[in-house]
Amino acid sequence: MQERKTQLMWVWLSALIIILDYLSKFWMTHWLAQGNIISVFPCLNFILTHNYGAAFSFLGHGDGWQRWFFSAISAAVSVYLIRLLYRGGLNNGVACAIALILGGAIGNLYDRFNLGYVIDFIDFCIGYWHFATFNLADTAISIGAFIWVIVSYKSGKKQ
Repeated sequence: MQERKTQLMWVWLSALIIILDYLSKFWMTHWLAQGNIISVFPCLNFILTHNYGAAFSFLGHGDGWQRWFFSAISAAVSVYLIRLLYRGGLNNGVACAIALILGGAIGNLYDRFNLGYVIDFIDFCIGYWHFATFNLADTAISIGAFIWVIVSYKSGKKQ
């Protein structure tokens, strides 16, 4: 029986996401005043917002308990994802997806733990409809989840 190798080598991608997320939030915080809108393209704006909740500001108007609740969830998910990479036995597509999700989760966890909110600044819109404002960590989480679903679906079809 072949021994499974750890796939912690993918943590470099998580570290890259964390660094890029931090730098982008730092830059936007110093470049944009909260509430100002900078149009990049007709469907893309930069606007600095503070998200005290989860995705789509879910529970964002709570009394502050949500900061610790979402921090605990992010920390637990991050530990679980690191464990998956450590155990190994994953195909590279799933390992890449996990690394993207891990980097995004830790990027947002850093904000939530240190600031009490997550810095968001990317505003995607079509006409008058605006998607929830998000950041690079959210993008990494979404891309990672998409890759994980696609790779899992494709590997499931082969059996």
